[in-house]
Amino acid sequence: MSLESIELQTGDAPVASIVVLHGLGADGNDFVPIAQELDLGPAGPVRFVFPHAPVRPVTINGGHRMRAWYDVLTPDFGRREDDAGLRASVAQVQALLDREAARGIAPERTVLMGFSQGCAMTLLAGVRAPRRLAGLAGLSGYLPLAATTGAEASVANRDVPIFLAHGRLDPVVAFDRGSAARDALSALGYTVEWHEYAMQHSVCAQEIADLNRWLLQVLAPA
Repeated sequence: MSLESIELQTGDAPVASIVVLHGLGADGNDFVPIAQELDLGPAGPVRFVFPHAPVRPVTINGGHRMRAWYDVLTPDFGRREDDAGLRASVAQVQALLDREAARGIAPERTVLMGFSQGCAMTLLAGVRAPRRLAGLAGLSGYLPLAATTGAEASVANRDVPIFLAHGRLDPVVAFDRGSAARDALSALGYTVEWHEYAMQHSVCAQEIADLNRWLLQVLAPA
């Protein structure tokens, strides 16, 4: 099943793409205002793609149906994971990346980015993507299926740059889940740029500025 998406372009004939994955219960509209705050002019025209996750029951929310990349079975996220749901969404995210390639944006000019559950999907799908991406940006999330990451990671993305940011006061995805993702990926040899902020489960102005600088770096014209 292909995902419905919102798209935003900073100019005609985009030369780079940024695919942004929203958090649990949100939709693709969630990060449009933040994308509009970015100034990526030196990278050339950019296409933002904001897909909507499928609607599914979410166990920790009493089985209520909402947009979610996968089911969340326990409050601590990692003790029991929705392996099937995670992997199904990896396939859907990869289909989005393949579509960008088919539209003329090379994978190495495509950034995969996400917030919260979208961050988890970014890390899960990004390190497994079969073609080298420009970078992975994960905000206020964690690394799912961490034990299988090393064995399942693609050779093509072994050196993909990763931007990770987290709020030290986050009550939703605990700060130590974000730092654990940083440590696990670093131990596997990934180059991780880490940022932490005095905020809760949100995005702050300094984070947007740091992300903007990093995006210009990984999307710099060859």
